[in-house]
Amino acid sequence: MPTIHPTAVVHPGAEIHPTAQIGPYAVIGERVRIGAGTQVDAHVVVDGWVEIGDRNHIFPGAAIGLDPQDLKYDGDPTLVKIGHDNRIREFVTINRATKAGEMTQIGDSNLLMAYVHVAHNCLLKNGIVIANAVSLAGHVEIESRAVIGGMAGFHQFVRVGELAMVGAMSRIDRDVPPYMLVEGSPPRVRSLNLVGIRRSGVTELEDGAVYTALKQAHRILFRSGGGVKAENLRELEPLLHHKMVRHLYHFVKDATQDTKRRGLIPGKSSGST
Repeated sequence: MPTIHPTAVVHPGAEIHPTAQIGPYAVIGERVRIGAGTQVDAHVVVDGWVEIGDRNHIFPGAAIGLDPQDLKYDGDPTLVKIGHDNRIREFVTINRATKAGEMTQIGDSNLLMAYVHVAHNCLLKNGIVIANAVSLAGHVEIESRAVIGGMAGFHQFVRVGELAMVGAMSRIDRDVPPYMLVEGSPPRVRSLNLVGIRRSGVTELEDGAVYTALKQAHRILFRSGGGVKAENLRELEPLLHHKMVRHLYHFVKDATQDTKRRGLIPGKSSGST
């Protein structure tokens, strides 16, 4: 049997792995599944349709799987799905999706610090760090190994590219390109996220040419300030044999040419601070 504190309220219909731990005064709902080695601390509430994988640690006061804060929600059975090896710190809130068949999804090995809010239909991939009090509106997507500074706010439907870094207290209203450092209100691409890229251990970076290619890509796309134009993307094409530049190219092309997207955060102009 799992280790369940006697003060916890666990619905008999919940599926809890024998190696999971449920702390004091936690509340676990009927439709919850919790995987091997996951630790749920005191006063955590997990309710609704929720699947939590293995070896996660959910710290005191977190609330996972409750109804979305979306006026369109009409009670449909929507899902929160969380992978493995995540750390979800104190008072994090993760809401279910809005419409039947949809989900809010968090991958593996992410750190969500205290008071982070993950709204309905968000998708967080793997190895992401989100600092304290960040608010993600509905349908936000964050690619792997991005880092988000504290108290940043995200408009609905924006994307953050892999290995991007968002500065603290930034207001993110458009897509954040991969491998870039974005900061401000209004936000601007300030530089290439070289420190984050070097620390990531990406195998492609063993070839020094990849650094050079990414620096060229940053200059081509963002050094002039303003929005990215079609001619900027064409100038990038000779560098597409590099995997990371290719990912950047397709991300930027989608953000700037798909009319359903919100657009791309521009570069820092010469007169901006």
